[in-house]
Amino acid sequence: MAVFGLVSSVAGFVKVRYLIDKAVIDNMVFRMHYRITSAILFLCCILVTANNLIGEPIACISDGANPGHVINTFCWITYTFTMLNTTSKTAAHPGLGDDNDEKRIHSYYQWVPFMLFFQGLLFYIPHWIWKNWEEGKVRLISEGMRGTMASIADDKNNRQNRLVQYLLDTSHMHNTYSFGYFFCEVLNFANVVGNIFFLDTFLGGAFLTYGTDVVRFSNMNQEQRTDPMIEVFPRINKCTFHKFGASGTIQKHDALCVLALNILNEKIFIFLWFWFIILSVVSGLALVYSAAVCLLPSTRETILKRRFRFGTPNGVEALVRKTQVGDFLLLHLLGQNMSLRVFGEVLDELSRRLNLGSHAPSAPSTLEMAPIYPDIDKYSKETET
Repeated sequence: MAVFGLVSSVAGFVKVRYLIDKAVIDNMVFRMHYRITSAILFLCCILVTANNLIGEPIACISDGANPGHVINTFCWITYTFTMLNTTSKTAAHPGLGDDNDEKRIHSYYQWVPFMLFFQGLLFYIPHWIWKNWEEGKVRLISEGMRGTMASIADDKNNRQNRLVQYLLDTSHMHNTYSFGYFFCEVLNFANVVGNIFFLDTFLGGAFLTYGTDVVRFSNMNQEQRTDPMIEVFPRINKCTFHKFGASGTIQKHDALCVLALNILNEKIFIFLWFWFIILSVVSGLALVYSAAVCLLPSTRETILKRRFRFGTPNGVEALVRKTQVGDFLLLHLLGQNMSLRVFGEVLDELSRRLNLGSHAPSAPSTLEMAPIYPDIDKYSKETET
């Protein structure tokens, strides 16, 4: 039951949030990093530390080296090893054989939960940076117009007019805002690629080809194949323990250790291999898309036409020409938080104010416009009282 309690605490990373609850300030690929991947890694961390699922993580046997729990602790906090070039046909278990053969050291297993937790934090950091960089701008300027939060007609029109006026007043002032977003997208891509190589180093150079080796193993003849998951995560290992004998001489005890934890580790890391490959490809495509948005005005024009079904072709082209990348990103994020109808009305009004498309109606005076942000002095006095 304790495991399920811990798992439920991770569910907050993947729960569905309604637009009325929180403004959307990123895209689906961005959320795959900090919400889905972080939740997966934290869940895996909980599983490998849940002793009630597999019992003790290591259990060793050795002739004449009692008590057994001392060897268990020693082999867990130091390392175990397997012999290379041995299979179940030449030894009792794969990896067991003559001590004169070349050894493969396994000392990763006690660090697996710490590594998984650290990786979960790494995948959350770009979102944390962007959230602090963004400072709730989209939430503030779209208040009352997001999804089911859309107000009654009169109040909604007033909010739309104030939003359009804000966009006009701050035109060409959002490039730093967009730089932070694109920088965090680059961080996401670098993070997932870096984690692949980090795991490869952690597992002694076995992670880069781990997934392909498992796929190749499943297609091989059953009598001739060796399971790569057992090679990387052996279930039966050897451990050498030294102690003083009755005469004061050093005695060497060879122990056989069952690493039940590797039953979970091999499944966790094969899943992470495929997930990281998929995530890196998707993140790379998202970077190419963002580069096209930054460098090609025609891409921004196409997005406005097809995704938001906005305006006439001439009006869209002129709007893109009059705005910069930062303005477009802010418009794009606003479009994710509003219905197509409401956002279309905002773009139409923005076009009219910029004298694009149709004739612009007379805009309300500055005195008639309520500020888009609350009055700071008034707010400070209220908080003091």
